[in-house]
Amino acid sequence: MSDRLYSFVGGISGEWAVSRIDAVIGAPLPPVRRLAVHEGEPADTTDMAWVLRGVTGHDRYITRGEKSQLAALQQPPGRADSTCAALIPIRKNAEWWALTQDERREIFEETSHHVAVGLEYLPPIARRLHHSRDLGEPFDFLTWFEYAPRDAASFEDLVGRLRETPEWGYVEREVDIRLARG
Repeated sequence: MSDRLYSFVGGISGEWAVSRIDAVIGAPLPPVRRLAVHEGEPADTTDMAWVLRGVTGHDRYITRGEKSQLAALQQPPGRADSTCAALIPIRKNAEWWALTQDERREIFEETSHHVAVGLEYLPPIARRLHHSRDLGEPFDFLTWFEYAPRDAASFEDLVGRLRETPEWGYVEREVDIRLARG
């Protein structure tokens, strides 16, 4: 897949109602009522309190086997019954970025088991990762999740497990934005 820019626009309009915005680590984002998700740049920015941008692209830190498992199980966002969503922007610290890619992979999967944990929650929970660091954005990653209300407890379990891993020791800012379609 070629890189595609996505813009997440917080304001007073958009297809997603914001139920809460929690600063998990570091500074919060300003409160908003709605979130719009745009492929590319938003056309109208009049109602915008903030915008977060990221690009989708090739997978990083995963092996061929993990990629095959993800491809077999992962569902795309936009399923009709997925009326719950979460946008979780994350910025990692300088220590993380000073590591080499193989050192980050060691922490990401061999120690924290990030992919293995995520696979346990597929296909009910859809996710799409956006890279923002090289765009000069305030976060390194924007992770978009969608799921049906019946899978809300599983989603909480997934997020809780990931936050307990050694990888999360490198997170210096995380905001958890919960949403409902409509």
